[in-house]
Amino acid sequence: MSHENFPTDRPAVVTCGLPYANGDLHIGHLRGYIGADTFNRALRTLGQQSVYVCGSDMHGTPVAVNADKEGVDPEEFALRWHEQYTETFPKFSVDFDNYGHTHEETNVELTQSIVRALEDGGYVYEDEVLVAYDPQADDHLPDRYVVGTCPYCGEKARGDECDEGCQRHLEPGEIENPTSVRTGNPAEYRERTHKFFHVSEFADYLTDFLDGLEGTSNARNQPRQWIEEGLQDWCLTRDMDWGIDYPGAEDEDIVLYVWVDAPIEYIASTKQYSERVGNEEYDWEEVWRDDGEIVHVIGRDIIQHHTIFWPAMLEGAGYNTPRGIAATGFITIDGKGLSTSRNRAIWAREYLEEGFHPDLLRYYLTTTGGLQQDVDFTWTAFQEKVNGELVGTIGNFWYRSLLFAYRNYEGTPDAEVSDEVRTRIEDALEETRTAVNDYSIRDVGLSATRLAQFGNEYIQRNEPWKLTDDEPERAAQVIRDCVQIAKAVGVLLQPVAPGKAQALWDQLGEDGSVADTVLETALEAPPRAFEEPGELFEKIEDDRVEELEAKLEAKIEAAADRAEAESDSEPMTETTDDTTEDASTETETSDLEPLLEDRIGFEEFQELDIRVGQIEVAEGIEGADDLARLEVDIGFETRQVVAGIKRLHDLESLPGTKCILLANMEPAELFGVESNGMVLAAGEEADLLTTHGDAELGEKIR
Repeated sequence: MSHENFPTDRPAVVTCGLPYANGDLHIGHLRGYIGADTFNRALRTLGQQSVYVCGSDMHGTPVAVNADKEGVDPEEFALRWHEQYTETFPKFSVDFDNYGHTHEETNVELTQSIVRALEDGGYVYEDEVLVAYDPQADDHLPDRYVVGTCPYCGEKARGDECDEGCQRHLEPGEIENPTSVRTGNPAEYRERTHKFFHVSEFADYLTDFLDGLEGTSNARNQPRQWIEEGLQDWCLTRDMDWGIDYPGAEDEDIVLYVWVDAPIEYIASTKQYSERVGNEEYDWEEVWRDDGEIVHVIGRDIIQHHTIFWPAMLEGAGYNTPRGIAATGFITIDGKGLSTSRNRAIWAREYLEEGFHPDLLRYYLTTTGGLQQDVDFTWTAFQEKVNGELVGTIGNFWYRSLLFAYRNYEGTPDAEVSDEVRTRIEDALEETRTAVNDYSIRDVGLSATRLAQFGNEYIQRNEPWKLTDDEPERAAQVIRDCVQIAKAVGVLLQPVAPGKAQALWDQLGEDGSVADTVLETALEAPPRAFEEPGELFEKIEDDRVEELEAKLEAKIEAAADRAEAESDSEPMTETTDDTTEDASTETETSDLEPLLEDRIGFEEFQELDIRVGQIEVAEGIEGADDLARLEVDIGFETRQVVAGIKRLHDLESLPGTKCILLANMEPAELFGVESNGMVLAAGEEADLLTTHGDAELGEKIR
């Protein structure tokens, strides 16, 4: 692993958290898989050797619980979903170089060898642990066979995770008021001997690991709190017969916890790819054993597993640790989390059945908000994104430019690219390189749109249709520039919308696959001749959106009715039926804060003096866990502000960041530091508000 900018001369691997093989895929899941696919494709356009691997998570209690409900063997149940995933992902151009599953021999052997290495290193020990027990069923209750109350935040939780509250990993015996999923009766705790991983020994190492970790700020900052609070050792085994046997305990009803073998599938899947193509082409050990570049794209709900347990396990077993971890936000509908058990979701198959091209959803999911931000899906927002950016910007520029070139020159005019256009394309390529190294999948996706927007402005400004008779050479020059921009748009569009980019590529008369190009291809001369172009994108009409919104509203109402009925009949077992809550992306999220009923008038709003500022200094306040001292330039002066962002942001990276400051806030003193204003931020992750354009410092928000 290096911290050189991509591309490096080391092989890279991109992964996305494994989906539990126990239910259908919805758009919440797809956000992570499409995001990781986009990042991997973008890496390759930079010239980075990179592969994208994943697999189905076959083990764990969610699979066992749902297989038991259907009365089938867990392996048969999980394989059925695994096969469906292998059919679904390609339909959205999610192009895995290898997609395996955790029950394959490669993963079983690697998992057991890594556990043995941890034992040999002295990192595994036996201890007594309280395990929930169902007297009626006469059976122990691992993980999701038990539900109850989270001991940390008081929310309803599953046996291994506070999925509806603080999202902490829970060890056996921690959950309060345990209730059996099997019978619905109260459970009792009994002592059992289990194997533990000495995670607490890795506290100093993990602090250093997080200091060097790249990716999204939530993945870097959230785990620091758990380290500061004191790491708990990790129970490695469960009382089950479905999973990977603990090495040497094959005759006992004890298996490894699913979160041991699930991430090891990243290694196993990479190894399977190497075995298929040969180590000369791609060596999995160079990545995982030496110094390759490892990037994980995961859901926000599994940050703890990937930034605490996983790197500690890799370090203890002598493997390479991740260079970057990018954690996605959730997809919500009507401000509420997706629920697979209640059909509160837009399923992958439903989207395709509506007749939309998969690239439209890819573009929407990658360019709507930053990767770590929650996105509230509506068909209206989807329509606005498609009609405004894909149809109105990219499609409009592409079609009008190439059609004019075809009708007047039968292809690319015989002229050189102007300095202005070459410079703008070079800038777009550099923006993409920066976006990749910043793990900004949104900016990777928007680079093509921004260049096409420039193209529209350029052709409108130069009006070549007025020049063809009086200034033919000038007209040819303008259209030559436009064709070059169009080619560059195709190269830049490929990571986020590969199908449409290939269609654009073919219309331009280019040979081969646009997916095989690198960024520099954008500056190579387009083919001299090409055929008459067609429209790339179709506008989504209002009546179509009304129809889709009505369907969605009916689904939400039905989901609410079912939830109310379930709450009346089975108040403690409903959370166990979420059939696609996986080791990667979406779980149900708590509701957003409701809107305030009390309104204010425009005059009251005008009393707020809100200004554009720029952070010049950011440093932690000694003795305060959460507070940071900021110096914010608001044009007229520099204000000192105290903000509760110490754990949520990399303070060293904040200087130079635009922000929004409430300037006429009453001064206050916190931890002996005067605060003269308030920096505005959104959500629990303190997402700092900023400006879209180039507003000057001190500009008032109106």
